[in-house]
Amino acid sequence: MSVRRIGRALPRWATGLIIIVGCGIGLAACSGGGVSLARSACVHIDRSISLYKQASSESGAARSAELMQQAYIQLQDALPLAARAAGKDAQWQALMTTVSENSRVPESALISALTDQCVVAKQSSPFQPLPPSSIPPPATAPAPATVPGNSSTG
Repeated sequence: MSVRRIGRALPRWATGLIIIVGCGIGLAACSGGGVSLARSACVHIDRSISLYKQASSESGAARSAELMQQAYIQLQDALPLAARAAGKDAQWQALMTTVSENSRVPESALISALTDQCVVAKQSSPFQPLPPSSIPPPATAPAPATVPGNSSTG
């Protein structure tokens, strides 16, 4: 192979390498496992909770109803993002399910769960286990009692 042929092939080879590396970086950025989608859903959820709390403290019925409607719309905007996150990673199924309950359950009953789920999404590494819970573990069943002198080998 002559130097001239190598000189012509080098730019094509370098271009091909740049394209391959660029595609690899692009694919790596897209493989967030749904975390970025869950975080985007949580932006809407946070807005919704803020609007809901503002509506709850509002004295005027019309303004309160308007804020409640805006809070509802924010949760509806969060739903497709949470669904896509759950589709990429099953860890976000709970977030999607909780958001989807908004049409059947009052937001006041969902705020605690939504807040906790968004705390997980906002962590720098949401796949790490959560800190210990203050909820005690379930009670265990006592061991079966044995009766002295009772033998099944008899």
